[in-house]
Amino acid sequence: MANKGPAYGMSRDVQSKIEKKYDDELEDRLVEWIVAQCGSTVGRPERGRLGFQVWLKNGIVLSRLVNSLYPDGSKPVKIPDAPPTMVFKQMEQIAQFLKAAEDYGVIKTDMFQTVDLFEAKDMAAVQRTLMALGSLAVTKNDGNYHGDPNWFMKKAQEHKREFTESQLKEGKNIIGLQMGTNKGASQAGMSYGRPRQIIS
Repeated sequence: MANKGPAYGMSRDVQSKIEKKYDDELEDRLVEWIVAQCGSTVGRPERGRLGFQVWLKNGIVLSRLVNSLYPDGSKPVKIPDAPPTMVFKQMEQIAQFLKAAEDYGVIKTDMFQTVDLFEAKDMAAVQRTLMALGSLAVTKNDGNYHGDPNWFMKKAQEHKREFTESQLKEGKNIIGLQMGTNKGASQAGMSYGRPRQIIS
């Protein structure tokens, strides 16, 4: 980020549109969830987009968050004793979080890129990833989620139906309404215009 100069023209317009997508109210909800999930030892960020970015930048808070969603003994991300200070180690820690989140079930289209967080290029994408992770945790309902379940939307779940062989055979005898019906159809009582006149 040290050698990145100011943006001009279209680059500036694009960056300002990306920054407008960032939601301050959503930031508050995500901070509350992360603190509830990981404990008060993670601290709290300064309010605002850049404060949120600095809080998550080294990847430790994110790693603790994803580890807290797994049962004891199966933590997917190794967290170093001292927070990493070198840039590539911090980016590596973020990449480990992203891999663990994907393994947890977050789909690729909901994932942010490491540079989105590390260089604060798209903090709205970081919020989307955390929202998707929270929604999955609430939906799984496996006892590892902490916090208010109303903070996130539950994902739709599959509702599989089982039919017996006799039910399937009965279904073959019924004409679906999409195909129309011939019940009650007759031309009785119908007349069109005058009857045909035959004159001899």
